[in-house]
Amino acid sequence: MSVSDFDLRAFARDLPDAPGVYQMLNAEGNVLYVGKALSLKKRVASYFGRRGLNNKTLAMLEHVARVEVTLTGTEGAALLLENDLIKAHRPRYNIVLRDDKSYPYILLSQDHPYPRFAFYRGAPSRRHRLFGPFASAGAVRETLGLLQKVFPVRQCEDTFYRNRTRPCLQYQIGRCTAPCVGLVSESDYAADLNQAVMFLEGRDQGLVDELAQRMHAAAKDQDYERAASCRDRINALRRVLEANPGGPGLRDADVLAVEMAHGKACVEVLYIRGGRSLGSRPFFPRVGLDPGPAEVLEAFISQHYLPGTPVPELVSGYTLAGRELLEEALEREAGRRVRLRHARRGAGRQWLDLAARNARESLRRKLIEGSTIGNRFRALGEALALGQVPEHIECLDISHTQGEETVGSCVVFDLGGPRKSAYRRYNIEGITPGDDYAALAQLVRRRYPKRRTNNEALPQVLLIDGGRGQLSAVRAVLDEEKISEDRMLLVAVAKGASRKPGREQLFLSGRGTPLILAADSPALHLVQQIRDEAHRFAITGHRRRRGKRAVRSSLEGIPGVGPARRQALLTRLGGQQGVQRAGIADLTRVPGISDALARRIFESLHGH
Repeated sequence: MSVSDFDLRAFARDLPDAPGVYQMLNAEGNVLYVGKALSLKKRVASYFGRRGLNNKTLAMLEHVARVEVTLTGTEGAALLLENDLIKAHRPRYNIVLRDDKSYPYILLSQDHPYPRFAFYRGAPSRRHRLFGPFASAGAVRETLGLLQKVFPVRQCEDTFYRNRTRPCLQYQIGRCTAPCVGLVSESDYAADLNQAVMFLEGRDQGLVDELAQRMHAAAKDQDYERAASCRDRINALRRVLEANPGGPGLRDADVLAVEMAHGKACVEVLYIRGGRSLGSRPFFPRVGLDPGPAEVLEAFISQHYLPGTPVPELVSGYTLAGRELLEEALEREAGRRVRLRHARRGAGRQWLDLAARNARESLRRKLIEGSTIGNRFRALGEALALGQVPEHIECLDISHTQGEETVGSCVVFDLGGPRKSAYRRYNIEGITPGDDYAALAQLVRRRYPKRRTNNEALPQVLLIDGGRGQLSAVRAVLDEEKISEDRMLLVAVAKGASRKPGREQLFLSGRGTPLILAADSPALHLVQQIRDEAHRFAITGHRRRRGKRAVRSSLEGIPGVGPARRQALLTRLGGQQGVQRAGIADLTRVPGISDALARRIFESLHGH
């Protein structure tokens, strides 16, 4: 069914003049486009006039079989619903942010008399205070390291903290005041904590002044040890500030620059915290209907910062049409004022110029990479005689150690390169150890029939790390599920007799002899890249699973330590390292562990 069969004009005429969200779907039920409107009637009606519509919009309308609408109470509610639907369906013609991984923060716990700082990634927490977001996990860990050098506030897990009977190494090297064993009062700890918070909030000068006052007061009271501690902290703080000089104007803000070229868009986010730059990060949203930079930026802000805890200020080079609506939604999420500012001059403009230079460079590199990978996709399509350029390729791999802790991986590539948010791992259970064919069959059975049932796209090419046997195992499952070769071409990638890169053999269903590509073939380079990424992803998951197993296995052979006691030990003592470090007295504090059993555990773990 096409738009000519669907009477969009009549449909729009019956719509209410009210806020809501509309979804355009094709004949297969796939969502092509999601939009919001203050007036559904006027917005949907604007499509049937055909005047002022660009070529991509006209092409989309040719595939619209029906339109679904959802009424909302306000335009703000429509914005939030539109954002949720775009993230859920990733429509082809919407601006879609590819990287939906949550940002890292520094968390300050607020449910403990001696709060701690920690790395945090996930949904916004109302129970604790968050500082950030930061550009990367590395930036968070670097800041936590700086905090620990200057402010002796604990960063250990609560399970580790609760089971200490003597100070740990952090106390010995002067990076913690050992509240776990009562070596610091709550008031003194709170003072150190307040100084660390001032540092994270960017109140550097006020912090230096406060430390100087405490130093002079301690010296006046002839408490020279405390005065020296304040002096050393001031010097350490100044070294940190000299290494991370602040810039003009902004204190806590994200500076957003947009660069567009050749149908691609880059949004560069420059992170300003406490007046200092913590680096920048590029995002490459998929653009659908030839939007302008301001439209790309609006879509990016709604998808990236909702839901979440945005910083107080978002600075860009554009006046956004939906600014007031976005501010209202962001303020509701953050629980405080959030300002969207157009930086025309001054300090904000200087930061924006820096972000814009980074955006241009990021987009330039992306276009070069895209050109390279596009050529490889075209070459692979020709080598496999597909008759078209494949736009979606997946690869499967199995990893285990002598049949134990088997993990299957699936990586996804498209014309933009690896789509890491779509990667998946599968823990393989219930098979004969070491049976790779059965492991592959289970992975395929768990993945592809479910995707077809949910109307999710199947890859045009499915690569399998292995040879004819692996190919046959996968083909048998797909035949059972009635997924034909027309929908998904299977290609097994074997390393060849010499097992050297460049000698790979490609086995295709129904082809007697393997396909061997030239060592310098762009198609082969793409196959190698995808195969190697699947192997990396599988072995990383296997090692992680094997590590978890090792944590438990050291306790499994001890008489009297069953699953319940093993779990209690690991939970109460902070994991395997905590158990290894624990003394007999620490072990007896765990429920269910007697003095005799504690001694047996200790002797077993330490080889006595």
